[in-house]
Amino acid sequence: MSTSAIISGVHATQVGRLEGSSCLSLHDEAAVAAISDAGLKPEDIDGVICAYSLTEPHLMLASWFSEFFGLSPNVCFAIQAGGATGAVMVSQAAALVENGTCQHVLVVAGDNRLTGLSRDGAVYALSQVGHAQFERPYGMSVPSAYALVASRYMHEYNVESSQLAAIAVTMREHAARNPGAHRRESLSIKDVLNSPMISSPLRRLDCSLISDGAGALVVSTGRARSDLPNKAVKIVSSGQGHTHEHIIAAPSLTDFGCKQSSEQAFGKAGILASDIDIAQIYDSFTITLLVELESIGFFERGEAGAAIANGALKLDGRLPCNTHGGLLSHGHPGAAGGVFHVIEAVTQLRHKGIGRQVKNPELAFVHGDGGILSAHCSLILARD
Repeated sequence: MSTSAIISGVHATQVGRLEGSSCLSLHDEAAVAAISDAGLKPEDIDGVICAYSLTEPHLMLASWFSEFFGLSPNVCFAIQAGGATGAVMVSQAAALVENGTCQHVLVVAGDNRLTGLSRDGAVYALSQVGHAQFERPYGMSVPSAYALVASRYMHEYNVESSQLAAIAVTMREHAARNPGAHRRESLSIKDVLNSPMISSPLRRLDCSLISDGAGALVVSTGRARSDLPNKAVKIVSSGQGHTHEHIIAAPSLTDFGCKQSSEQAFGKAGILASDIDIAQIYDSFTITLLVELESIGFFERGEAGAAIANGALKLDGRLPCNTHGGLLSHGHPGAAGGVFHVIEAVTQLRHKGIGRQVKNPELAFVHGDGGILSAHCSLILARD
């Protein structure tokens, strides 16, 4: 899909422990600010796409939110694709604008997972990712499934734990420059390697955070460019790749659908990975980011670990990545985590990343993955 749709407004709430917040209050806060950022009024919104909530599950979250917010949109639905949801929502919003169904689509996701879920509640909710017959009865968890990927990948490509730790440290360095981030205190390789083991070889600081927060953006027709208070960001192309749901059915522990989704996005845009200035890539675990960087083609197989340890993902590195701090340090409130990656890409392309701005980026790559590296969606965005 090559589109003339643009992202006209964005907003990310504060992320972390937000006492008194709720799923709907966070949606509301993000939506109000994103619509204002686009220079619009709520009545201008004719499409609404939401994600899902673990703290306030609802069969029709988009309808519930629209009712709460006072909207009666022409199009209204929710999407569930795990961590790929944010990118998929943007892709669907672009399609609605491109085919003339809508003029301005509000994309919003949020949850209060940190304050709204007990420890047992969080563990139970995430345990549902496992196969009911062949995984859950044997204690398979989301971290242990990713640990299988990490073990195989580290063995096959000689990746070291210290190289994974360098990913967590780089994300924390970026988050330290982001006043909205959940965790901003300093972090060292030693800190990561000394953190408690969760599922070997992944330690606690190899894992993303659990946070409260929300993100929203408005996808508009390109005809709205002249009326925008901020620089427009064009949605150039998107692609998806889906190879499995459960890790027991994955065709490989080293190759995943991000390869197909990125190939589609690059092909439709007529560009190469080497043309990208900045990347915002889903980092549910340190191994997630490393695998995807290589599968997408930003690094050769077995190259990313050493390159990252040498600063490749830093703001002045070869490929500035997750410049807001990612899920590992900026925060992870569920589907909103993927929306944050899109918002950060827009912020960078607008050249408004105060304190963390990469020098003059023109093209951004955004990627989300859901499940156990199961559902993948890639976006290419450009400064208009």
